Amino acid sequence: MDTTPQTIAFLGLGSMGLPMARRLLDAGHPLTVWNRTAAKAAPLIEAGAALAASPAEAVRDAEVVITMLADPAAVRAVAAELVPVLRPGTTWIDTSTIGPDAIRELAARLPEGVTLVDAPVMGSVDRAASGELLVLAGGDTAPVADVLARLGSVTACGGPGDGAALKLVLINAAVGGVALVAESLRLAAALGLPRELALRTLGAGPIGGAVGRATATGSHFPVALAAKDVALASAVTELPLLEAVHRLLVADPALLAEDLGAVAR
Repeated sequence: MDTTPQTIAFLGLGSMGLPMARRLLDAGHPLTVWNRTAAKAAPLIEAGAALAASPAEAVRDAEVVITMLADPAAVRAVAAELVPVLRPGTTWIDTSTIGPDAIRELAARLPEGVTLVDAPVMGSVDRAASGELLVLAGGDTAPVADVLARLGSVTACGGPGDGAALKLVLINAAVGGVALVAESLRLAAALGLPRELALRTLGAGPIGGAVGRATATGSHFPVALAAKDVALASAVTELPLLEAVHRLLVADPALLAEDLGAVAR
């Protein structure tokens, strides 16, 4: 059995991509990285990764390609550059949150012998750094099982696109929960109740997890990306509550770059 670490190309070194890539580098994988803002790769280059000037250059010799990008448009733009140079036997793992339709569209564009695994993740930067993400994997994960395990706990979701679909379900429940906490705190204030009392008792009830996320200090999930995830879900079917949540998320442009917890502050 070949135990040689697979050669990996990692594209997208934002707040989540950077710690994920670092875990793979620390595990001994030969790593080539690419990011639109090349300066963000500096910590990885200092630790031994190679920096590519383009997506095509990054993936040319990779056995495994991993993308962690902001939205469907960003993934499609990178795919236009990398797909033509992917070699047979390569596995592309997309960990972005782009929805199942985009995943199936990308899979249909792949060359013969190239496999796409959709593996969006749940968890923020703290869990990315510690390898405790929840990895929602659709498709054939066997060739990249060890790589995915370095990132966190892997849940097999079924066929291509099913991981992306489950991510929309889970992330929208989380975003909606934080919005509900924000509304509950507004009600508590209107009733003259101390904020800390409201938070403590809400945290002991059925939405305790949402309270924890609303008050987390080690997370960074920008409100803009939360709004994007809600919009992806609302495009699938009628979701009146989440449509209201989307209006809340985009109401204040000053919050768009802040962590999701800002809506409850």
